[in-house]
Amino acid sequence: MKPDANISGEWIESLIRDFIAASPYNTMQNETGEPAWDFALVGFASGADPIWQQYKEYVGPFHWTPWEVFSQHCPGKPVLAEQLTVISWVLPQREVVRQANRRARTYPSEAWARIRVYGEEFNAALRRHVVRSLKEMGHAAVAPMLVPNWTIVKSERFSYASSWSERHVAHAAGLGTFGLCDGLITAKGKAMRVGSVVARISIEPTRRPYNDHRAYCLFFANGTCGKCIDRCPVRAITEAGHDKEKCRLHLARSREHVKKTYKFEGYGCGLCQVGVPCEAGIPVKAAREALEQGKFPPPPPPLA
Repeated sequence: MKPDANISGEWIESLIRDFIAASPYNTMQNETGEPAWDFALVGFASGADPIWQQYKEYVGPFHWTPWEVFSQHCPGKPVLAEQLTVISWVLPQREVVRQANRRARTYPSEAWARIRVYGEEFNAALRRHVVRSLKEMGHAAVAPMLVPNWTIVKSERFSYASSWSERHVAHAAGLGTFGLCDGLITAKGKAMRVGSVVARISIEPTRRPYNDHRAYCLFFANGTCGKCIDRCPVRAITEAGHDKEKCRLHLARSREHVKKTYKFEGYGCGLCQVGVPCEAGIPVKAAREALEQGKFPPPPPPLA
């Protein structure tokens, strides 16, 4: 099939939002059959954006560029980095889910744990749907999180990291910046999940409305807040940052609680993503107003 030159950002956004509205996978699998998600933010980044090389230098050489992961999994389709577009989306947690987790003190609410399992199953289905739809239109595509060689890597600098970070991709696509707890703060807040696909299509990149990768966090913007420190049940967050190992061990312990209390196999926490100023929006007034008014800063300096 010949490639369709009419693929646009609007077409991609409609594809994603229509799937959210109609897919049977969009469910919390509870008694009331509530949907896991009701909305998505969508952004785009060029496969040739310098930020991918910055990630290799900042996160580690194991972090794929879009060209690397596309070339590995779409063999026989030689491509230049500038011929690739990275599609990124944010799935904000619904108010009812955030509200339930605000009341949690040690382990996640049932709604949050269901989203962590069944909401992410939908996210995987959405990745496959975007890839399949693009291929049907004649465009090669890959979902990096679903490829068999995606892995978590032991990192000297960050304890551990992955070969493709959905949060870093969303940051590259103009969808958010990082907070003290390492969560990504978006226009709809930090309580969310993210997904992405790399495709051989040409879509204008979303301009990044920030020049600092921590611009939306009150702690880094003006030295205030730190509410996520108090929300963490195992003190994995301090003014020095996020202790990933403490966080990982708590997530592992949550499995027993979820099984015993909610009667299904799951896990989660997310307490630092709710009950905080960045739960459902950008708390830094200047950054929020700049985004709302479409004011874009000069290109950012390399990550320190």
